[in-house]
Parts: sequence; structure tokens; C-alpha cells
Amino acid sequence: MSEVVLKGLKKVYDNKVTAVHDVNLEIKDKEFIVLVGPSGCGKSTTLRMVAGLEEISDGELYIDGKLVNDVPPKDRDIAMVFQNYALYPHKTVYDNLAFALKLRKEPKDVIDKKVREVAEILDITQYLKRKPKALSGGQRQRVAIGRAMVRDPKVFLMDEPLSNLDAKLRNQMRAEIIKLRSRINTTFMYVTHDQTEAMTLGDRIVIMKDGYVNQIGTPQEVFNKPVNLFVAGFIGMPVMNFFDHCQVLLENGKYYAQIRGVKFLLDDFQQKALAQNNVQPCEIVAGIRPQHVTVGEGELTAKIEVSEMMGSEYNIHARSGDDEVVMLIPTVDLTADVSMGKTINFTTRPSLIQLFDRESGNNLIWYDAESAAKDAPVCKRYDF
Repeated sequence: MSEVVLKGLKKVYDNKVTAVHDVNLEIKDKEFIVLVGPSGCGKSTTLRMVAGLEEISDGELYIDGKLVNDVPPKDRDIAMVFQNYALYPHKTVYDNLAFALKLRKEPKDVIDKKVREVAEILDITQYLKRKPKALSGGQRQRVAIGRAMVRDPKVFLMDEPLSNLDAKLRNQMRAEIIKLRSRINTTFMYVTHDQTEAMTLGDRIVIMKDGYVNQIGTPQEVFNKPVNLFVAGFIGMPVMNFFDHCQVLLENGKYYAQIRGVKFLLDDFQQKALAQNNVQPCEIVAGIRPQHVTVGEGELTAKIEVSEMMGSEYNIHARSGDDEVVMLIPTVDLTADVSMGKTINFTTRPSLIQLFDRESGNNLIWYDAESAAKDAPVCKRYDF
């Protein structure tokens, strides 16, 4: 079993700057967890505390049911893959892979067997006699991953391992990591600022900002049920459309979302959730994903500023009053004229509208105050 449990983990540096606030997370055995967020959000610091490379200021860290706050990194049975590969430049690929096993004083035949098995899995057997300077970025990253694999650790830690690669190679290596995960049975903690990596790799995603955890959930949950404006704006590409100065209305016992003067009767689930949360008529920020916009019908209007034909879909940038609206429309569904300068009608299904409190930034339906980090600042309007 390789469970990792973080209880109220906190990191305060000597200059009194708090980098990580009250992180609570339970990672199941063999689960792939991705920590994602903008630069400086505390995700790498959290990972380094798990690795033992940063001292824990407060809270408790358990690996396999054992409290490891004061356990040295070498005794935690974890392996870490760094952003900059951290290979020994004077050693061959074979010796880089074998180094940790030699420190353990493993028999030579065992070392050779493990190194060649890992090299075969990662398709780097042909490079075993080369030195790192003779390898490409992707090949070096494979060696760095292989060096961690030969140790057969309880927990794999990866700190932005693909950020130094170009876009094409990053996509290839992402696919390699997905395949690798299916071949080795261990627990993964992966840090990235790239939401595409987070969405494609993670069983669950931990979204961080300013040292606080904003939301933990599956890729589908954080996409469909963002708890606040920050999560809604950070997850999804293109980013969610936000319509300011909208309203939640309550008429004859029914809730409506009013966007630019157009009323949408909310669905049964939204009605029940708003009633349970005792939501009163108020100003909101309404959120609609570009993928959820329907063009050529409805009462909302926008003037097209950019229209890009992307093959299977149109990527449309338009303006509705003071709000910019991005629309992703499949070409097979498009009947309206979407030329630049045209004014078009658009709409969406009411069930797909996200409702954010204008003052706090919290989602009126999905935000759970009890599960939020204590003392976490409110997510102010467009603060991402």
C-alpha cells in the first residue's frame, strides 16, 4: 500500500512568508494526483515537503500509514523526477540508471537486470552507452524517469517534468507517462502549471492558488462544477466566458438567471440547490463555456471580431456589450453567417450556466464552505 495523507500541511519561510496554507489531501494507493495552478501557488513547495526537501512548518505527513515529518528523504521510499532532469553529465545512461542501485549495494546481476528492464520499457536501450549531452530533451527525460523507476518506489513525485520540452515532444511524453502509469503499480504526485497535462493525466486534480487548495476533484468535476471564478477561469481551453452585472431572479417561487436582459429559467437541479442554499435575488457573474454556446438562435447578441476556421470547428471571438465572448462551434452544426463584423444571435442551455456570487467569486451551487481551506481569501472578481 502506498497511501499518502497530508493533514493541515503548512510551509512558512524564515522571512515569515507563508507559501502553503492548510493543505488536506488523501491520495489513495496507485492513484495519480496532479497539483496544478499558476506560478507561485505553492504546488512545488507541497511536493518538496512530501519529498522531504522542504521542512514542514506545521501539519502531518503520512506515507503508508507512517508519520514521516522527521524522516530523511532517503528513508521515505519515494523517487522524484525534476524539471531539469538532474542527470550526472559525466556518467553514461546505464550508469545514471544504475547509480541508486549501486548505492544500495545491490548485486551486479540484479542491477543489470533492472536497468535493462527499465530501458526496454522506456525505449532507451539503444542509448545506454551514451552520455546525457548526446541525447535529446525527450530522451534525457526518459532517463530521468527511468532512474526513478529502477528504485521501485512507493511514491513517484514529478515536478513539472515536461516543461522544458517543445509542444510536440511534450504531447508525446505525456502519452508515454500515461502508458508508463499503466505498467507500474505505484502512487503518483505530479506538479504542473499546464491544465492540459492535469486534465489528461490525473485521476484527481488539486487546483491551488496563493498557497491554498481551491478545489479537488476529477477532471470532469472541476470542468463541470468549478467552485469559484478562479477554478472556472483556470480550467478549460479556451477559458470560460464571464458575463458581468447579471442577476439571479426569484419569481413565483422559480429561479432565473438574467444575462444582458435575457431571462433563463434554471433547471430542476439548479432550482433545488439554490433553494437549499437560501439564495436570494442578487447580482452575479454568469459563466458559459465556449463549447456550450449555440449560434444562430436565442435572444443574446454579439458582434463578431475574429472568426477562425479550424477545420472541424469555428473559433469565434465576439463582443456582447462590454463582455468578450468566445465560441467553439462545430462546422457541421453551423448554419449562421459568422463572417467578421456580423452581428449574431446566440444562447445556451440554462443547465450549463454557472452562477458566481459577484462579491466572493464563489459558485452559488457548487461552493462548499465546510470543505474550503480555513482562512482562505475570497476569490475576488476575475482574480486569476
